[in-house]
Amino acid sequence: MVRDQDLVSIQEARDGIAAASIAQKMYASFTQEQVDRIVEAIAQAAYKQAENLAVLAVTETKMGIIEHKKIKNELASQGVYEAIRHEKTIGIIHEDRVAKQVEIAYPFGVIAAVTPVTNPTATAIFKTLIALKAQNAIVFSPHPTAVNCTIEALKICQQAAVHAGAPEGLIQWISHPTIKGTEELMHHRDVQLILATGGAGLVKAAYSSGKPAYGVGPGNVPVYIDRTANVNEAMKQIIDSKSFDNSTICATEQAIVVHQEVKAQVMAALAENGAILLSGQDKEKLAKVISPVARTLNSHIVGKPATVIAHMANIDVPRHTRVLVAEEQEIGKEYPFSMEKLSPILGLYTARSQEEAVKICRRLLDVGGRGHSLAIHAQDEHFVKQFAAQMPVSRILVNTLASVGAAGGTTSLTPSFTLGCGAYGGNITSDNISAHHLLNKKRVAYGVKALTIPPPRHPQNIQAPSMQAIEGVAIDSLTIEKIVEEVLTKLSN
Repeated sequence: MVRDQDLVSIQEARDGIAAASIAQKMYASFTQEQVDRIVEAIAQAAYKQAENLAVLAVTETKMGIIEHKKIKNELASQGVYEAIRHEKTIGIIHEDRVAKQVEIAYPFGVIAAVTPVTNPTATAIFKTLIALKAQNAIVFSPHPTAVNCTIEALKICQQAAVHAGAPEGLIQWISHPTIKGTEELMHHRDVQLILATGGAGLVKAAYSSGKPAYGVGPGNVPVYIDRTANVNEAMKQIIDSKSFDNSTICATEQAIVVHQEVKAQVMAALAENGAILLSGQDKEKLAKVISPVARTLNSHIVGKPATVIAHMANIDVPRHTRVLVAEEQEIGKEYPFSMEKLSPILGLYTARSQEEAVKICRRLLDVGGRGHSLAIHAQDEHFVKQFAAQMPVSRILVNTLASVGAAGGTTSLTPSFTLGCGAYGGNITSDNISAHHLLNKKRVAYGVKALTIPPPRHPQNIQAPSMQAIEGVAIDSLTIEKIVEEVLTKLSN
């Protein structure tokens, strides 16, 4: 029997929201201890299945690397849990006895969540944990090409939650996602907040829904190697980061900007770390594979290994090749090596000075990725701070892998798979989204300042005549009527 997939998707969205709304009303009465027990159970169950979910994700999407997807799932489960486990999200969460003010948390209600094809299982686990920690229910619309692995992750979370005492229906999903079904989910009257992770069109749709929304913009992360950098360590980290899960994290480095004083070292270190420098016809062939249609990324290279992409471009490279690199001078959407490529391909730019490096990085961010992230390798801490202050981004990753560093894997940043881009990127926040973003606060404020209300100086029961001003002269309404009458008399003669 042939069914209209849009109608099926819309109905699933409505049914899921209805079930989630009922469950959330029950869940809203749970104590902090009950909520924490449920969140811990979800994290443990997802962590145990990290590898199985990684296999499912790579098999279904044909993107990424199983071992790396496993690390993502572990960060999304145990890493996120450790970051939020001690956070108070129920009832009184803060009290200032000096200012005589009390903050009381309350949930949004039902959250609509959209997950990407690049990080489907990790994002599903992460969003479930932070939503339930803040006492919300959540309804997912998976990416159409990652439906099965996303739903499997959600089933694991759902079963663990119910077993730990959560109401059934707290975690829901659309099993036949379409654009219409996702639109129904985001616009439904019983959805109070949207968590949108995906392309620019999806994020724009979330912001246009009329609902509060956390959406994230694209990344196009430059990495600057300063003349003070430890070049060998920097190049190892950059190639490790760029090849991590075949570059499917939006915070992954997209272009190297190198100070000319250390360029020779950088070029030597490329080959040592499994990167191949392409030039001439090979560079042109790769550029056409990256962007067969001008200013547009070829989706078929996303998350694919460097050797596969080289084969697509009819380029011979060694079997151990991890990253493809090409030198570039031009910057713009019409130049493929300056775009976000979501694959193990790097552009390489040379800066004659630190000042020129700043300009190149800013221009690369203007192509796409303003507000997201930037990486720098340098030993001069004063310069790092100067450099960071000039960059229109929300995260500056220093001497680390940008991909996992931005998500909190190698830094002290909050572990998250939804990275806000702030005002630079048109987002409401520049934070790594976590549980505290998904709750509201009531504030109980006691009077602490004296205020004397003075009595009126003049009687208030006297009505002033109706006055109007014409050319700076105050006149009453009777005078106006007389003037109008005289004008009309003259006109009639």
